[in-house]
Amino acid sequence: MKLKIPFYYHIVLFLGLFVALYIWDIGVGEKDGASILNKLFFLFSFSQLLALFVVYSINFYTFCNWFLNKKKIFIYLLTIPISLVLFAGVRYLFQEVILFEIIGIHNYVEKSREIEFYIRDNFFFGLPALILSSLSFLFWKFQEAYQQNQELLLENKKVEFQMLKSQVSPHFLFNTLNTFYSQLVGKDDEMASDVLVLSDLLRYVITETDKVEVLLSKEIQFVENYIHLQKKRFEDQLYLDFSIEGDYTSEKIVPSVLIHFIENVFKHGTLNDPDKKAIITIKINEGFLEIYTFNYSMGGEHYYSTGIGFDNLMKRLEYAYKDKFVLENTAENNIFKMYLKIPLKISL
Repeated sequence: MKLKIPFYYHIVLFLGLFVALYIWDIGVGEKDGASILNKLFFLFSFSQLLALFVVYSINFYTFCNWFLNKKKIFIYLLTIPISLVLFAGVRYLFQEVILFEIIGIHNYVEKSREIEFYIRDNFFFGLPALILSSLSFLFWKFQEAYQQNQELLLENKKVEFQMLKSQVSPHFLFNTLNTFYSQLVGKDDEMASDVLVLSDLLRYVITETDKVEVLLSKEIQFVENYIHLQKKRFEDQLYLDFSIEGDYTSEKIVPSVLIHFIENVFKHGTLNDPDKKAIITIKINEGFLEIYTFNYSMGGEHYYSTGIGFDNLMKRLEYAYKDKFVLENTAENNIFKMYLKIPLKISL
């Protein structure tokens, strides 16, 4: 999940620091009899602040985001000298070129403007901005992770509550289904088989969906059972191309991800028209799973108002797979397409 920090937060932070430091320095200057230099001091201080803010922003939005965010600490440390040299160059541009053209006064004396001394001197002045930038980045990352964790805990509590509502005496439920199955065997084998499918489907919902990860084979079996029962509901009026490609004997996946896509197709799709056939394709290849769905929608339906919700699905994917997944959805002319690609873990 990317940082979503209003840019004006950084501006307010720097202006607050500038005002505080400027007032303090003015007080010191007056004691030293240097109050007549206040205007020049303000101009040079403000130009230095702008240079610091430029380096602060570059470090925050580039180096911290590229390396510190991905825990590449050593590479990030290597960028610090680059940022400090950049600060020296920006400060020189602001003070010794632009400001000099305006007021005709240099901030540094001629000898101090030599490249070696100027860069070395500004290493000291630029370092606080980098430290502040890095600490700000880590603070906001901590706040973001904490908020995300709280949202996930809340969503999990909602899911647990829904699960509890559906788990009214599960043993009684399974025993009853087993009784139905034993009574149907030999009399109506097709119905008996359907009862077994229903039992497996309910068992997965009750025993597997509260886990962090499940075997992909179980998740796909759940999807197949769900589609099998839907075919019974549609009888011979279901027009759906469903296919699975690849091996999935040992891979793991976050539970109830695939069913979100399947439910959307059945709940909102037009499935009884041979001219508007729906498509569900699952592919497992080279450590990745891809699922693609295509369907026409029924009029008046809000497509994403189903199950755990699209927003919650995004949060679960971001929490489990960080930035290593691809999720796309398009809606145009009553045609809906969804695509997901996630990395798979191997079960040991």
